[in-house]
Amino acid sequence: MKKKIIIGTRGSKLALWQANWVKSELEKRYPEIEVSLEKIKTTGDKILDVPLAKVGGKGLFVKEIEEALLEKRVHLAVHSMKDVPTFFPEGLHLRCITKREDPRDAVFSRNNVKLLDLPKGAKIGTSSLRRQSQILHLRPDFEILHLRGNLDTRMKKLDDGHFDAIILAGAGVKRLGWESKITELLAPEVSLPAIGQGALGIETRTDDEYVNDLVAFFDHPETSYAVRGERALLKRLEGGCQVPIAAYGQLNGETIKITGLVASPDGKTFVKEVISGHRDKAEQLGVELAEKLLKMGAYDILKELYEVSPPGSA
Repeated sequence: MKKKIIIGTRGSKLALWQANWVKSELEKRYPEIEVSLEKIKTTGDKILDVPLAKVGGKGLFVKEIEEALLEKRVHLAVHSMKDVPTFFPEGLHLRCITKREDPRDAVFSRNNVKLLDLPKGAKIGTSSLRRQSQILHLRPDFEILHLRGNLDTRMKKLDDGHFDAIILAGAGVKRLGWESKITELLAPEVSLPAIGQGALGIETRTDDEYVNDLVAFFDHPETSYAVRGERALLKRLEGGCQVPIAAYGQLNGETIKITGLVASPDGKTFVKEVISGHRDKAEQLGVELAEKLLKMGAYDILKELYEVSPPGSA
């Protein structure tokens, strides 16, 4: 009898690609195991006509999957790291962070015109306040329009002329084999990525030693240091998708550099800072960077949107 392992995943094309990749890696490594997928519809998948920032709350794309884990209907969950909240229900934890795919934002435009070369008043589609604020900071003349739905739907809206350009996470586009359609990938200096963008997270039950050992090989140390530093910043800022927060950790040997950003949704107020140190202190550095941002003006931006602890009080 083969031992059976069930992976909990969202049902989108990208989520299934990610879960199937984990499945195939497990089956390659452990031929004696049979791995299957359990598709779970999350709150974020059900609400498609409202911008995520207006839905509010955290964990919109993981809550129902976490419930399945706690109820032992699935053994592990595969998430896009940028969807994973910084707090976990009791009994669950983030066991692995996989090697990061390209973390940059990808622009798709009609006629392949680069983002900053688009005409005045161009219509840009995005579901992200983080992207919106950074783009409006550079080009306040752009009109930012709400864009949700799966990749196929978003691309069709561009082709149908609803937008002059749309912006998506480059990692997902590459995973689905759409790389050739990308007009350009935005440098982090132009559009700082979302926390954890490009990496996958594997969530498990803390007490399931068998599964925790089984998936340990997925953890990629360099990515893990970077993403845990980014997440420490997010946790200190108590942020979700209702506010433009970005962070990007880069490793050079044993040194990590984290760039952090908090902006107003209209891009007019813009606070950005960098911190460096030993990678073993990645999470501590993330918190320190968050404190710096708060003192530089991020506190004033955030307190307008939700309750946040003032600088120096965490």
